[in-house]
Amino acid sequence: MNNTDFWKSIRTIIAEGFKSESLLKLDFYAEQFISGRLVYQRFSPQEQHGCAAGGTTNVIASLLAGAEAGSDSPDSPALSDYQRDCQLGAKQESAIERWAKVAGVWIDSVDEHLPQILGEQIAEGGEAKVYDHGATLIKSIGLDYFIQPIFALDRIALHNSYFPETRLTVLGFGRDKKGAFKIIAEQPFIDGQPVCDEEIADYMRQMGFELKNPRNWTYATPDIYLSDMHDENVIRSKSGTIFVVDCDIRINTPELKQGGRRALSTEIVFK
Repeated sequence: MNNTDFWKSIRTIIAEGFKSESLLKLDFYAEQFISGRLVYQRFSPQEQHGCAAGGTTNVIASLLAGAEAGSDSPDSPALSDYQRDCQLGAKQESAIERWAKVAGVWIDSVDEHLPQILGEQIAEGGEAKVYDHGATLIKSIGLDYFIQPIFALDRIALHNSYFPETRLTVLGFGRDKKGAFKIIAEQPFIDGQPVCDEEIADYMRQMGFELKNPRNWTYATPDIYLSDMHDENVIRSKSGTIFVVDCDIRINTPELKQGGRRALSTEIVFK
């Protein structure tokens, strides 16, 4: 199977409404992805492993989003970049939602459902609500920073690749009471203290990242853009280990104007 045939297969599965045999085919593609026999050239090998670490649900959603990422409509040339992002985002949301409902990983009314199951909401940021789940946290992650689900799913793959100790495992998807699309993910709970900006900067330098903008805690390499690296998102455990629990991490493309060299490929290669 070549790249064209693969994406045609995924788009056919979406168009036909996720029949039982289609679900089996998606599971097979996910297995091939996780084993490394299906290579998604959007990611480096390390980043593909990070996507796989997010679980089969994460992998399938990433492939569904990838199938719709380039599905422009005839009126796309007349749209602004924001309007085009919204249009593509809606298509990706629809594909993931329809699959998730058939696959049993969809949560209706996330705002009501999660507190009933998990109890106390312990934090809320610009894009996520965080719930206490004992040894782990459950995060309801929105698309506020991304618009298109594919970029939010990229973030999970990249986080797991660079910060595997606090990996995000995707449990499912849903919508809140306002109808906003949500990714539901689980993450280990880290008990510790915040880390100051100077220590974070030193930690990032050791990882090969250059400080780009201290006002929004932005770092970058030619491959990765990383921001929101402030003291609420970086924790030192009781043993002294530093953990990154949250950040805005993206593939560093030239459009981000941070010295990026990456292109957002959707090429698939079978080994």
